[in-house]
Amino acid sequence: MAKRLTTLTNSAHIGRFLCCFGTGAGCIRRFCCAANHQVSSVSLGGASVISSVTHQLNEDIRDKEVRLIGTDGEQLGIMSSEKALAIADEKGLDLVKISPQATPPVCKLMDYGKFRFEQGKREKEARKNQHVVEIKEIRMSPGIDIGDFNVKLKNAQKFLTDGNRVKVSVRFRGREMAHTDIGKKLLDKFAEQCAEIANVDKGAKLEGRNMSMFLSPKK
Repeated sequence: MAKRLTTLTNSAHIGRFLCCFGTGAGCIRRFCCAANHQVSSVSLGGASVISSVTHQLNEDIRDKEVRLIGTDGEQLGIMSSEKALAIADEKGLDLVKISPQATPPVCKLMDYGKFRFEQGKREKEARKNQHVVEIKEIRMSPGIDIGDFNVKLKNAQKFLTDGNRVKVSVRFRGREMAHTDIGKKLLDKFAEQCAEIANVDKGAKLEGRNMSMFLSPKK
């Protein structure tokens, strides 16, 4: 006997619901979740996907009438929720409310477990391909020597090549505050050395004892 489990959670409790008994077209699927429940884990074929959604399913759909859509998007007409659920049972599918604000609400026939599994895979793939832009910081002093300057420049260029923004700062201490022009020239030189791969988002600006500028990678 094949068995697929979906874990549903809300603030009150954690429930475990059996969603499929048997195999073939005659199997009966049930997702007993209320509208405020979240699907936190769907397991199918040995794989597990973590995701969340809010849907009313099967017996939790108690509207007097619903507009039913088939698996391929065909319009099956307006009917009682009991009749729609009976059709879902007959086809071994789930009744899912996809448009609760419509009049009457729109429900669709689908294998909800398979739907959530495939949606979870798409979301996981999208996250994998998504690049999160970070702001990296390079700190220098007005008296930095050429060797340290070149090391910090190389690090900044790597950050920019990786697609990240870079904040370059010069920290003034004590009497160095009387020579902030040195820090300005240092930052200008730094920006010039990165000009081929970066744009200056924000020019050098003194805030307290720090003078900073922001670089972003060229598109």
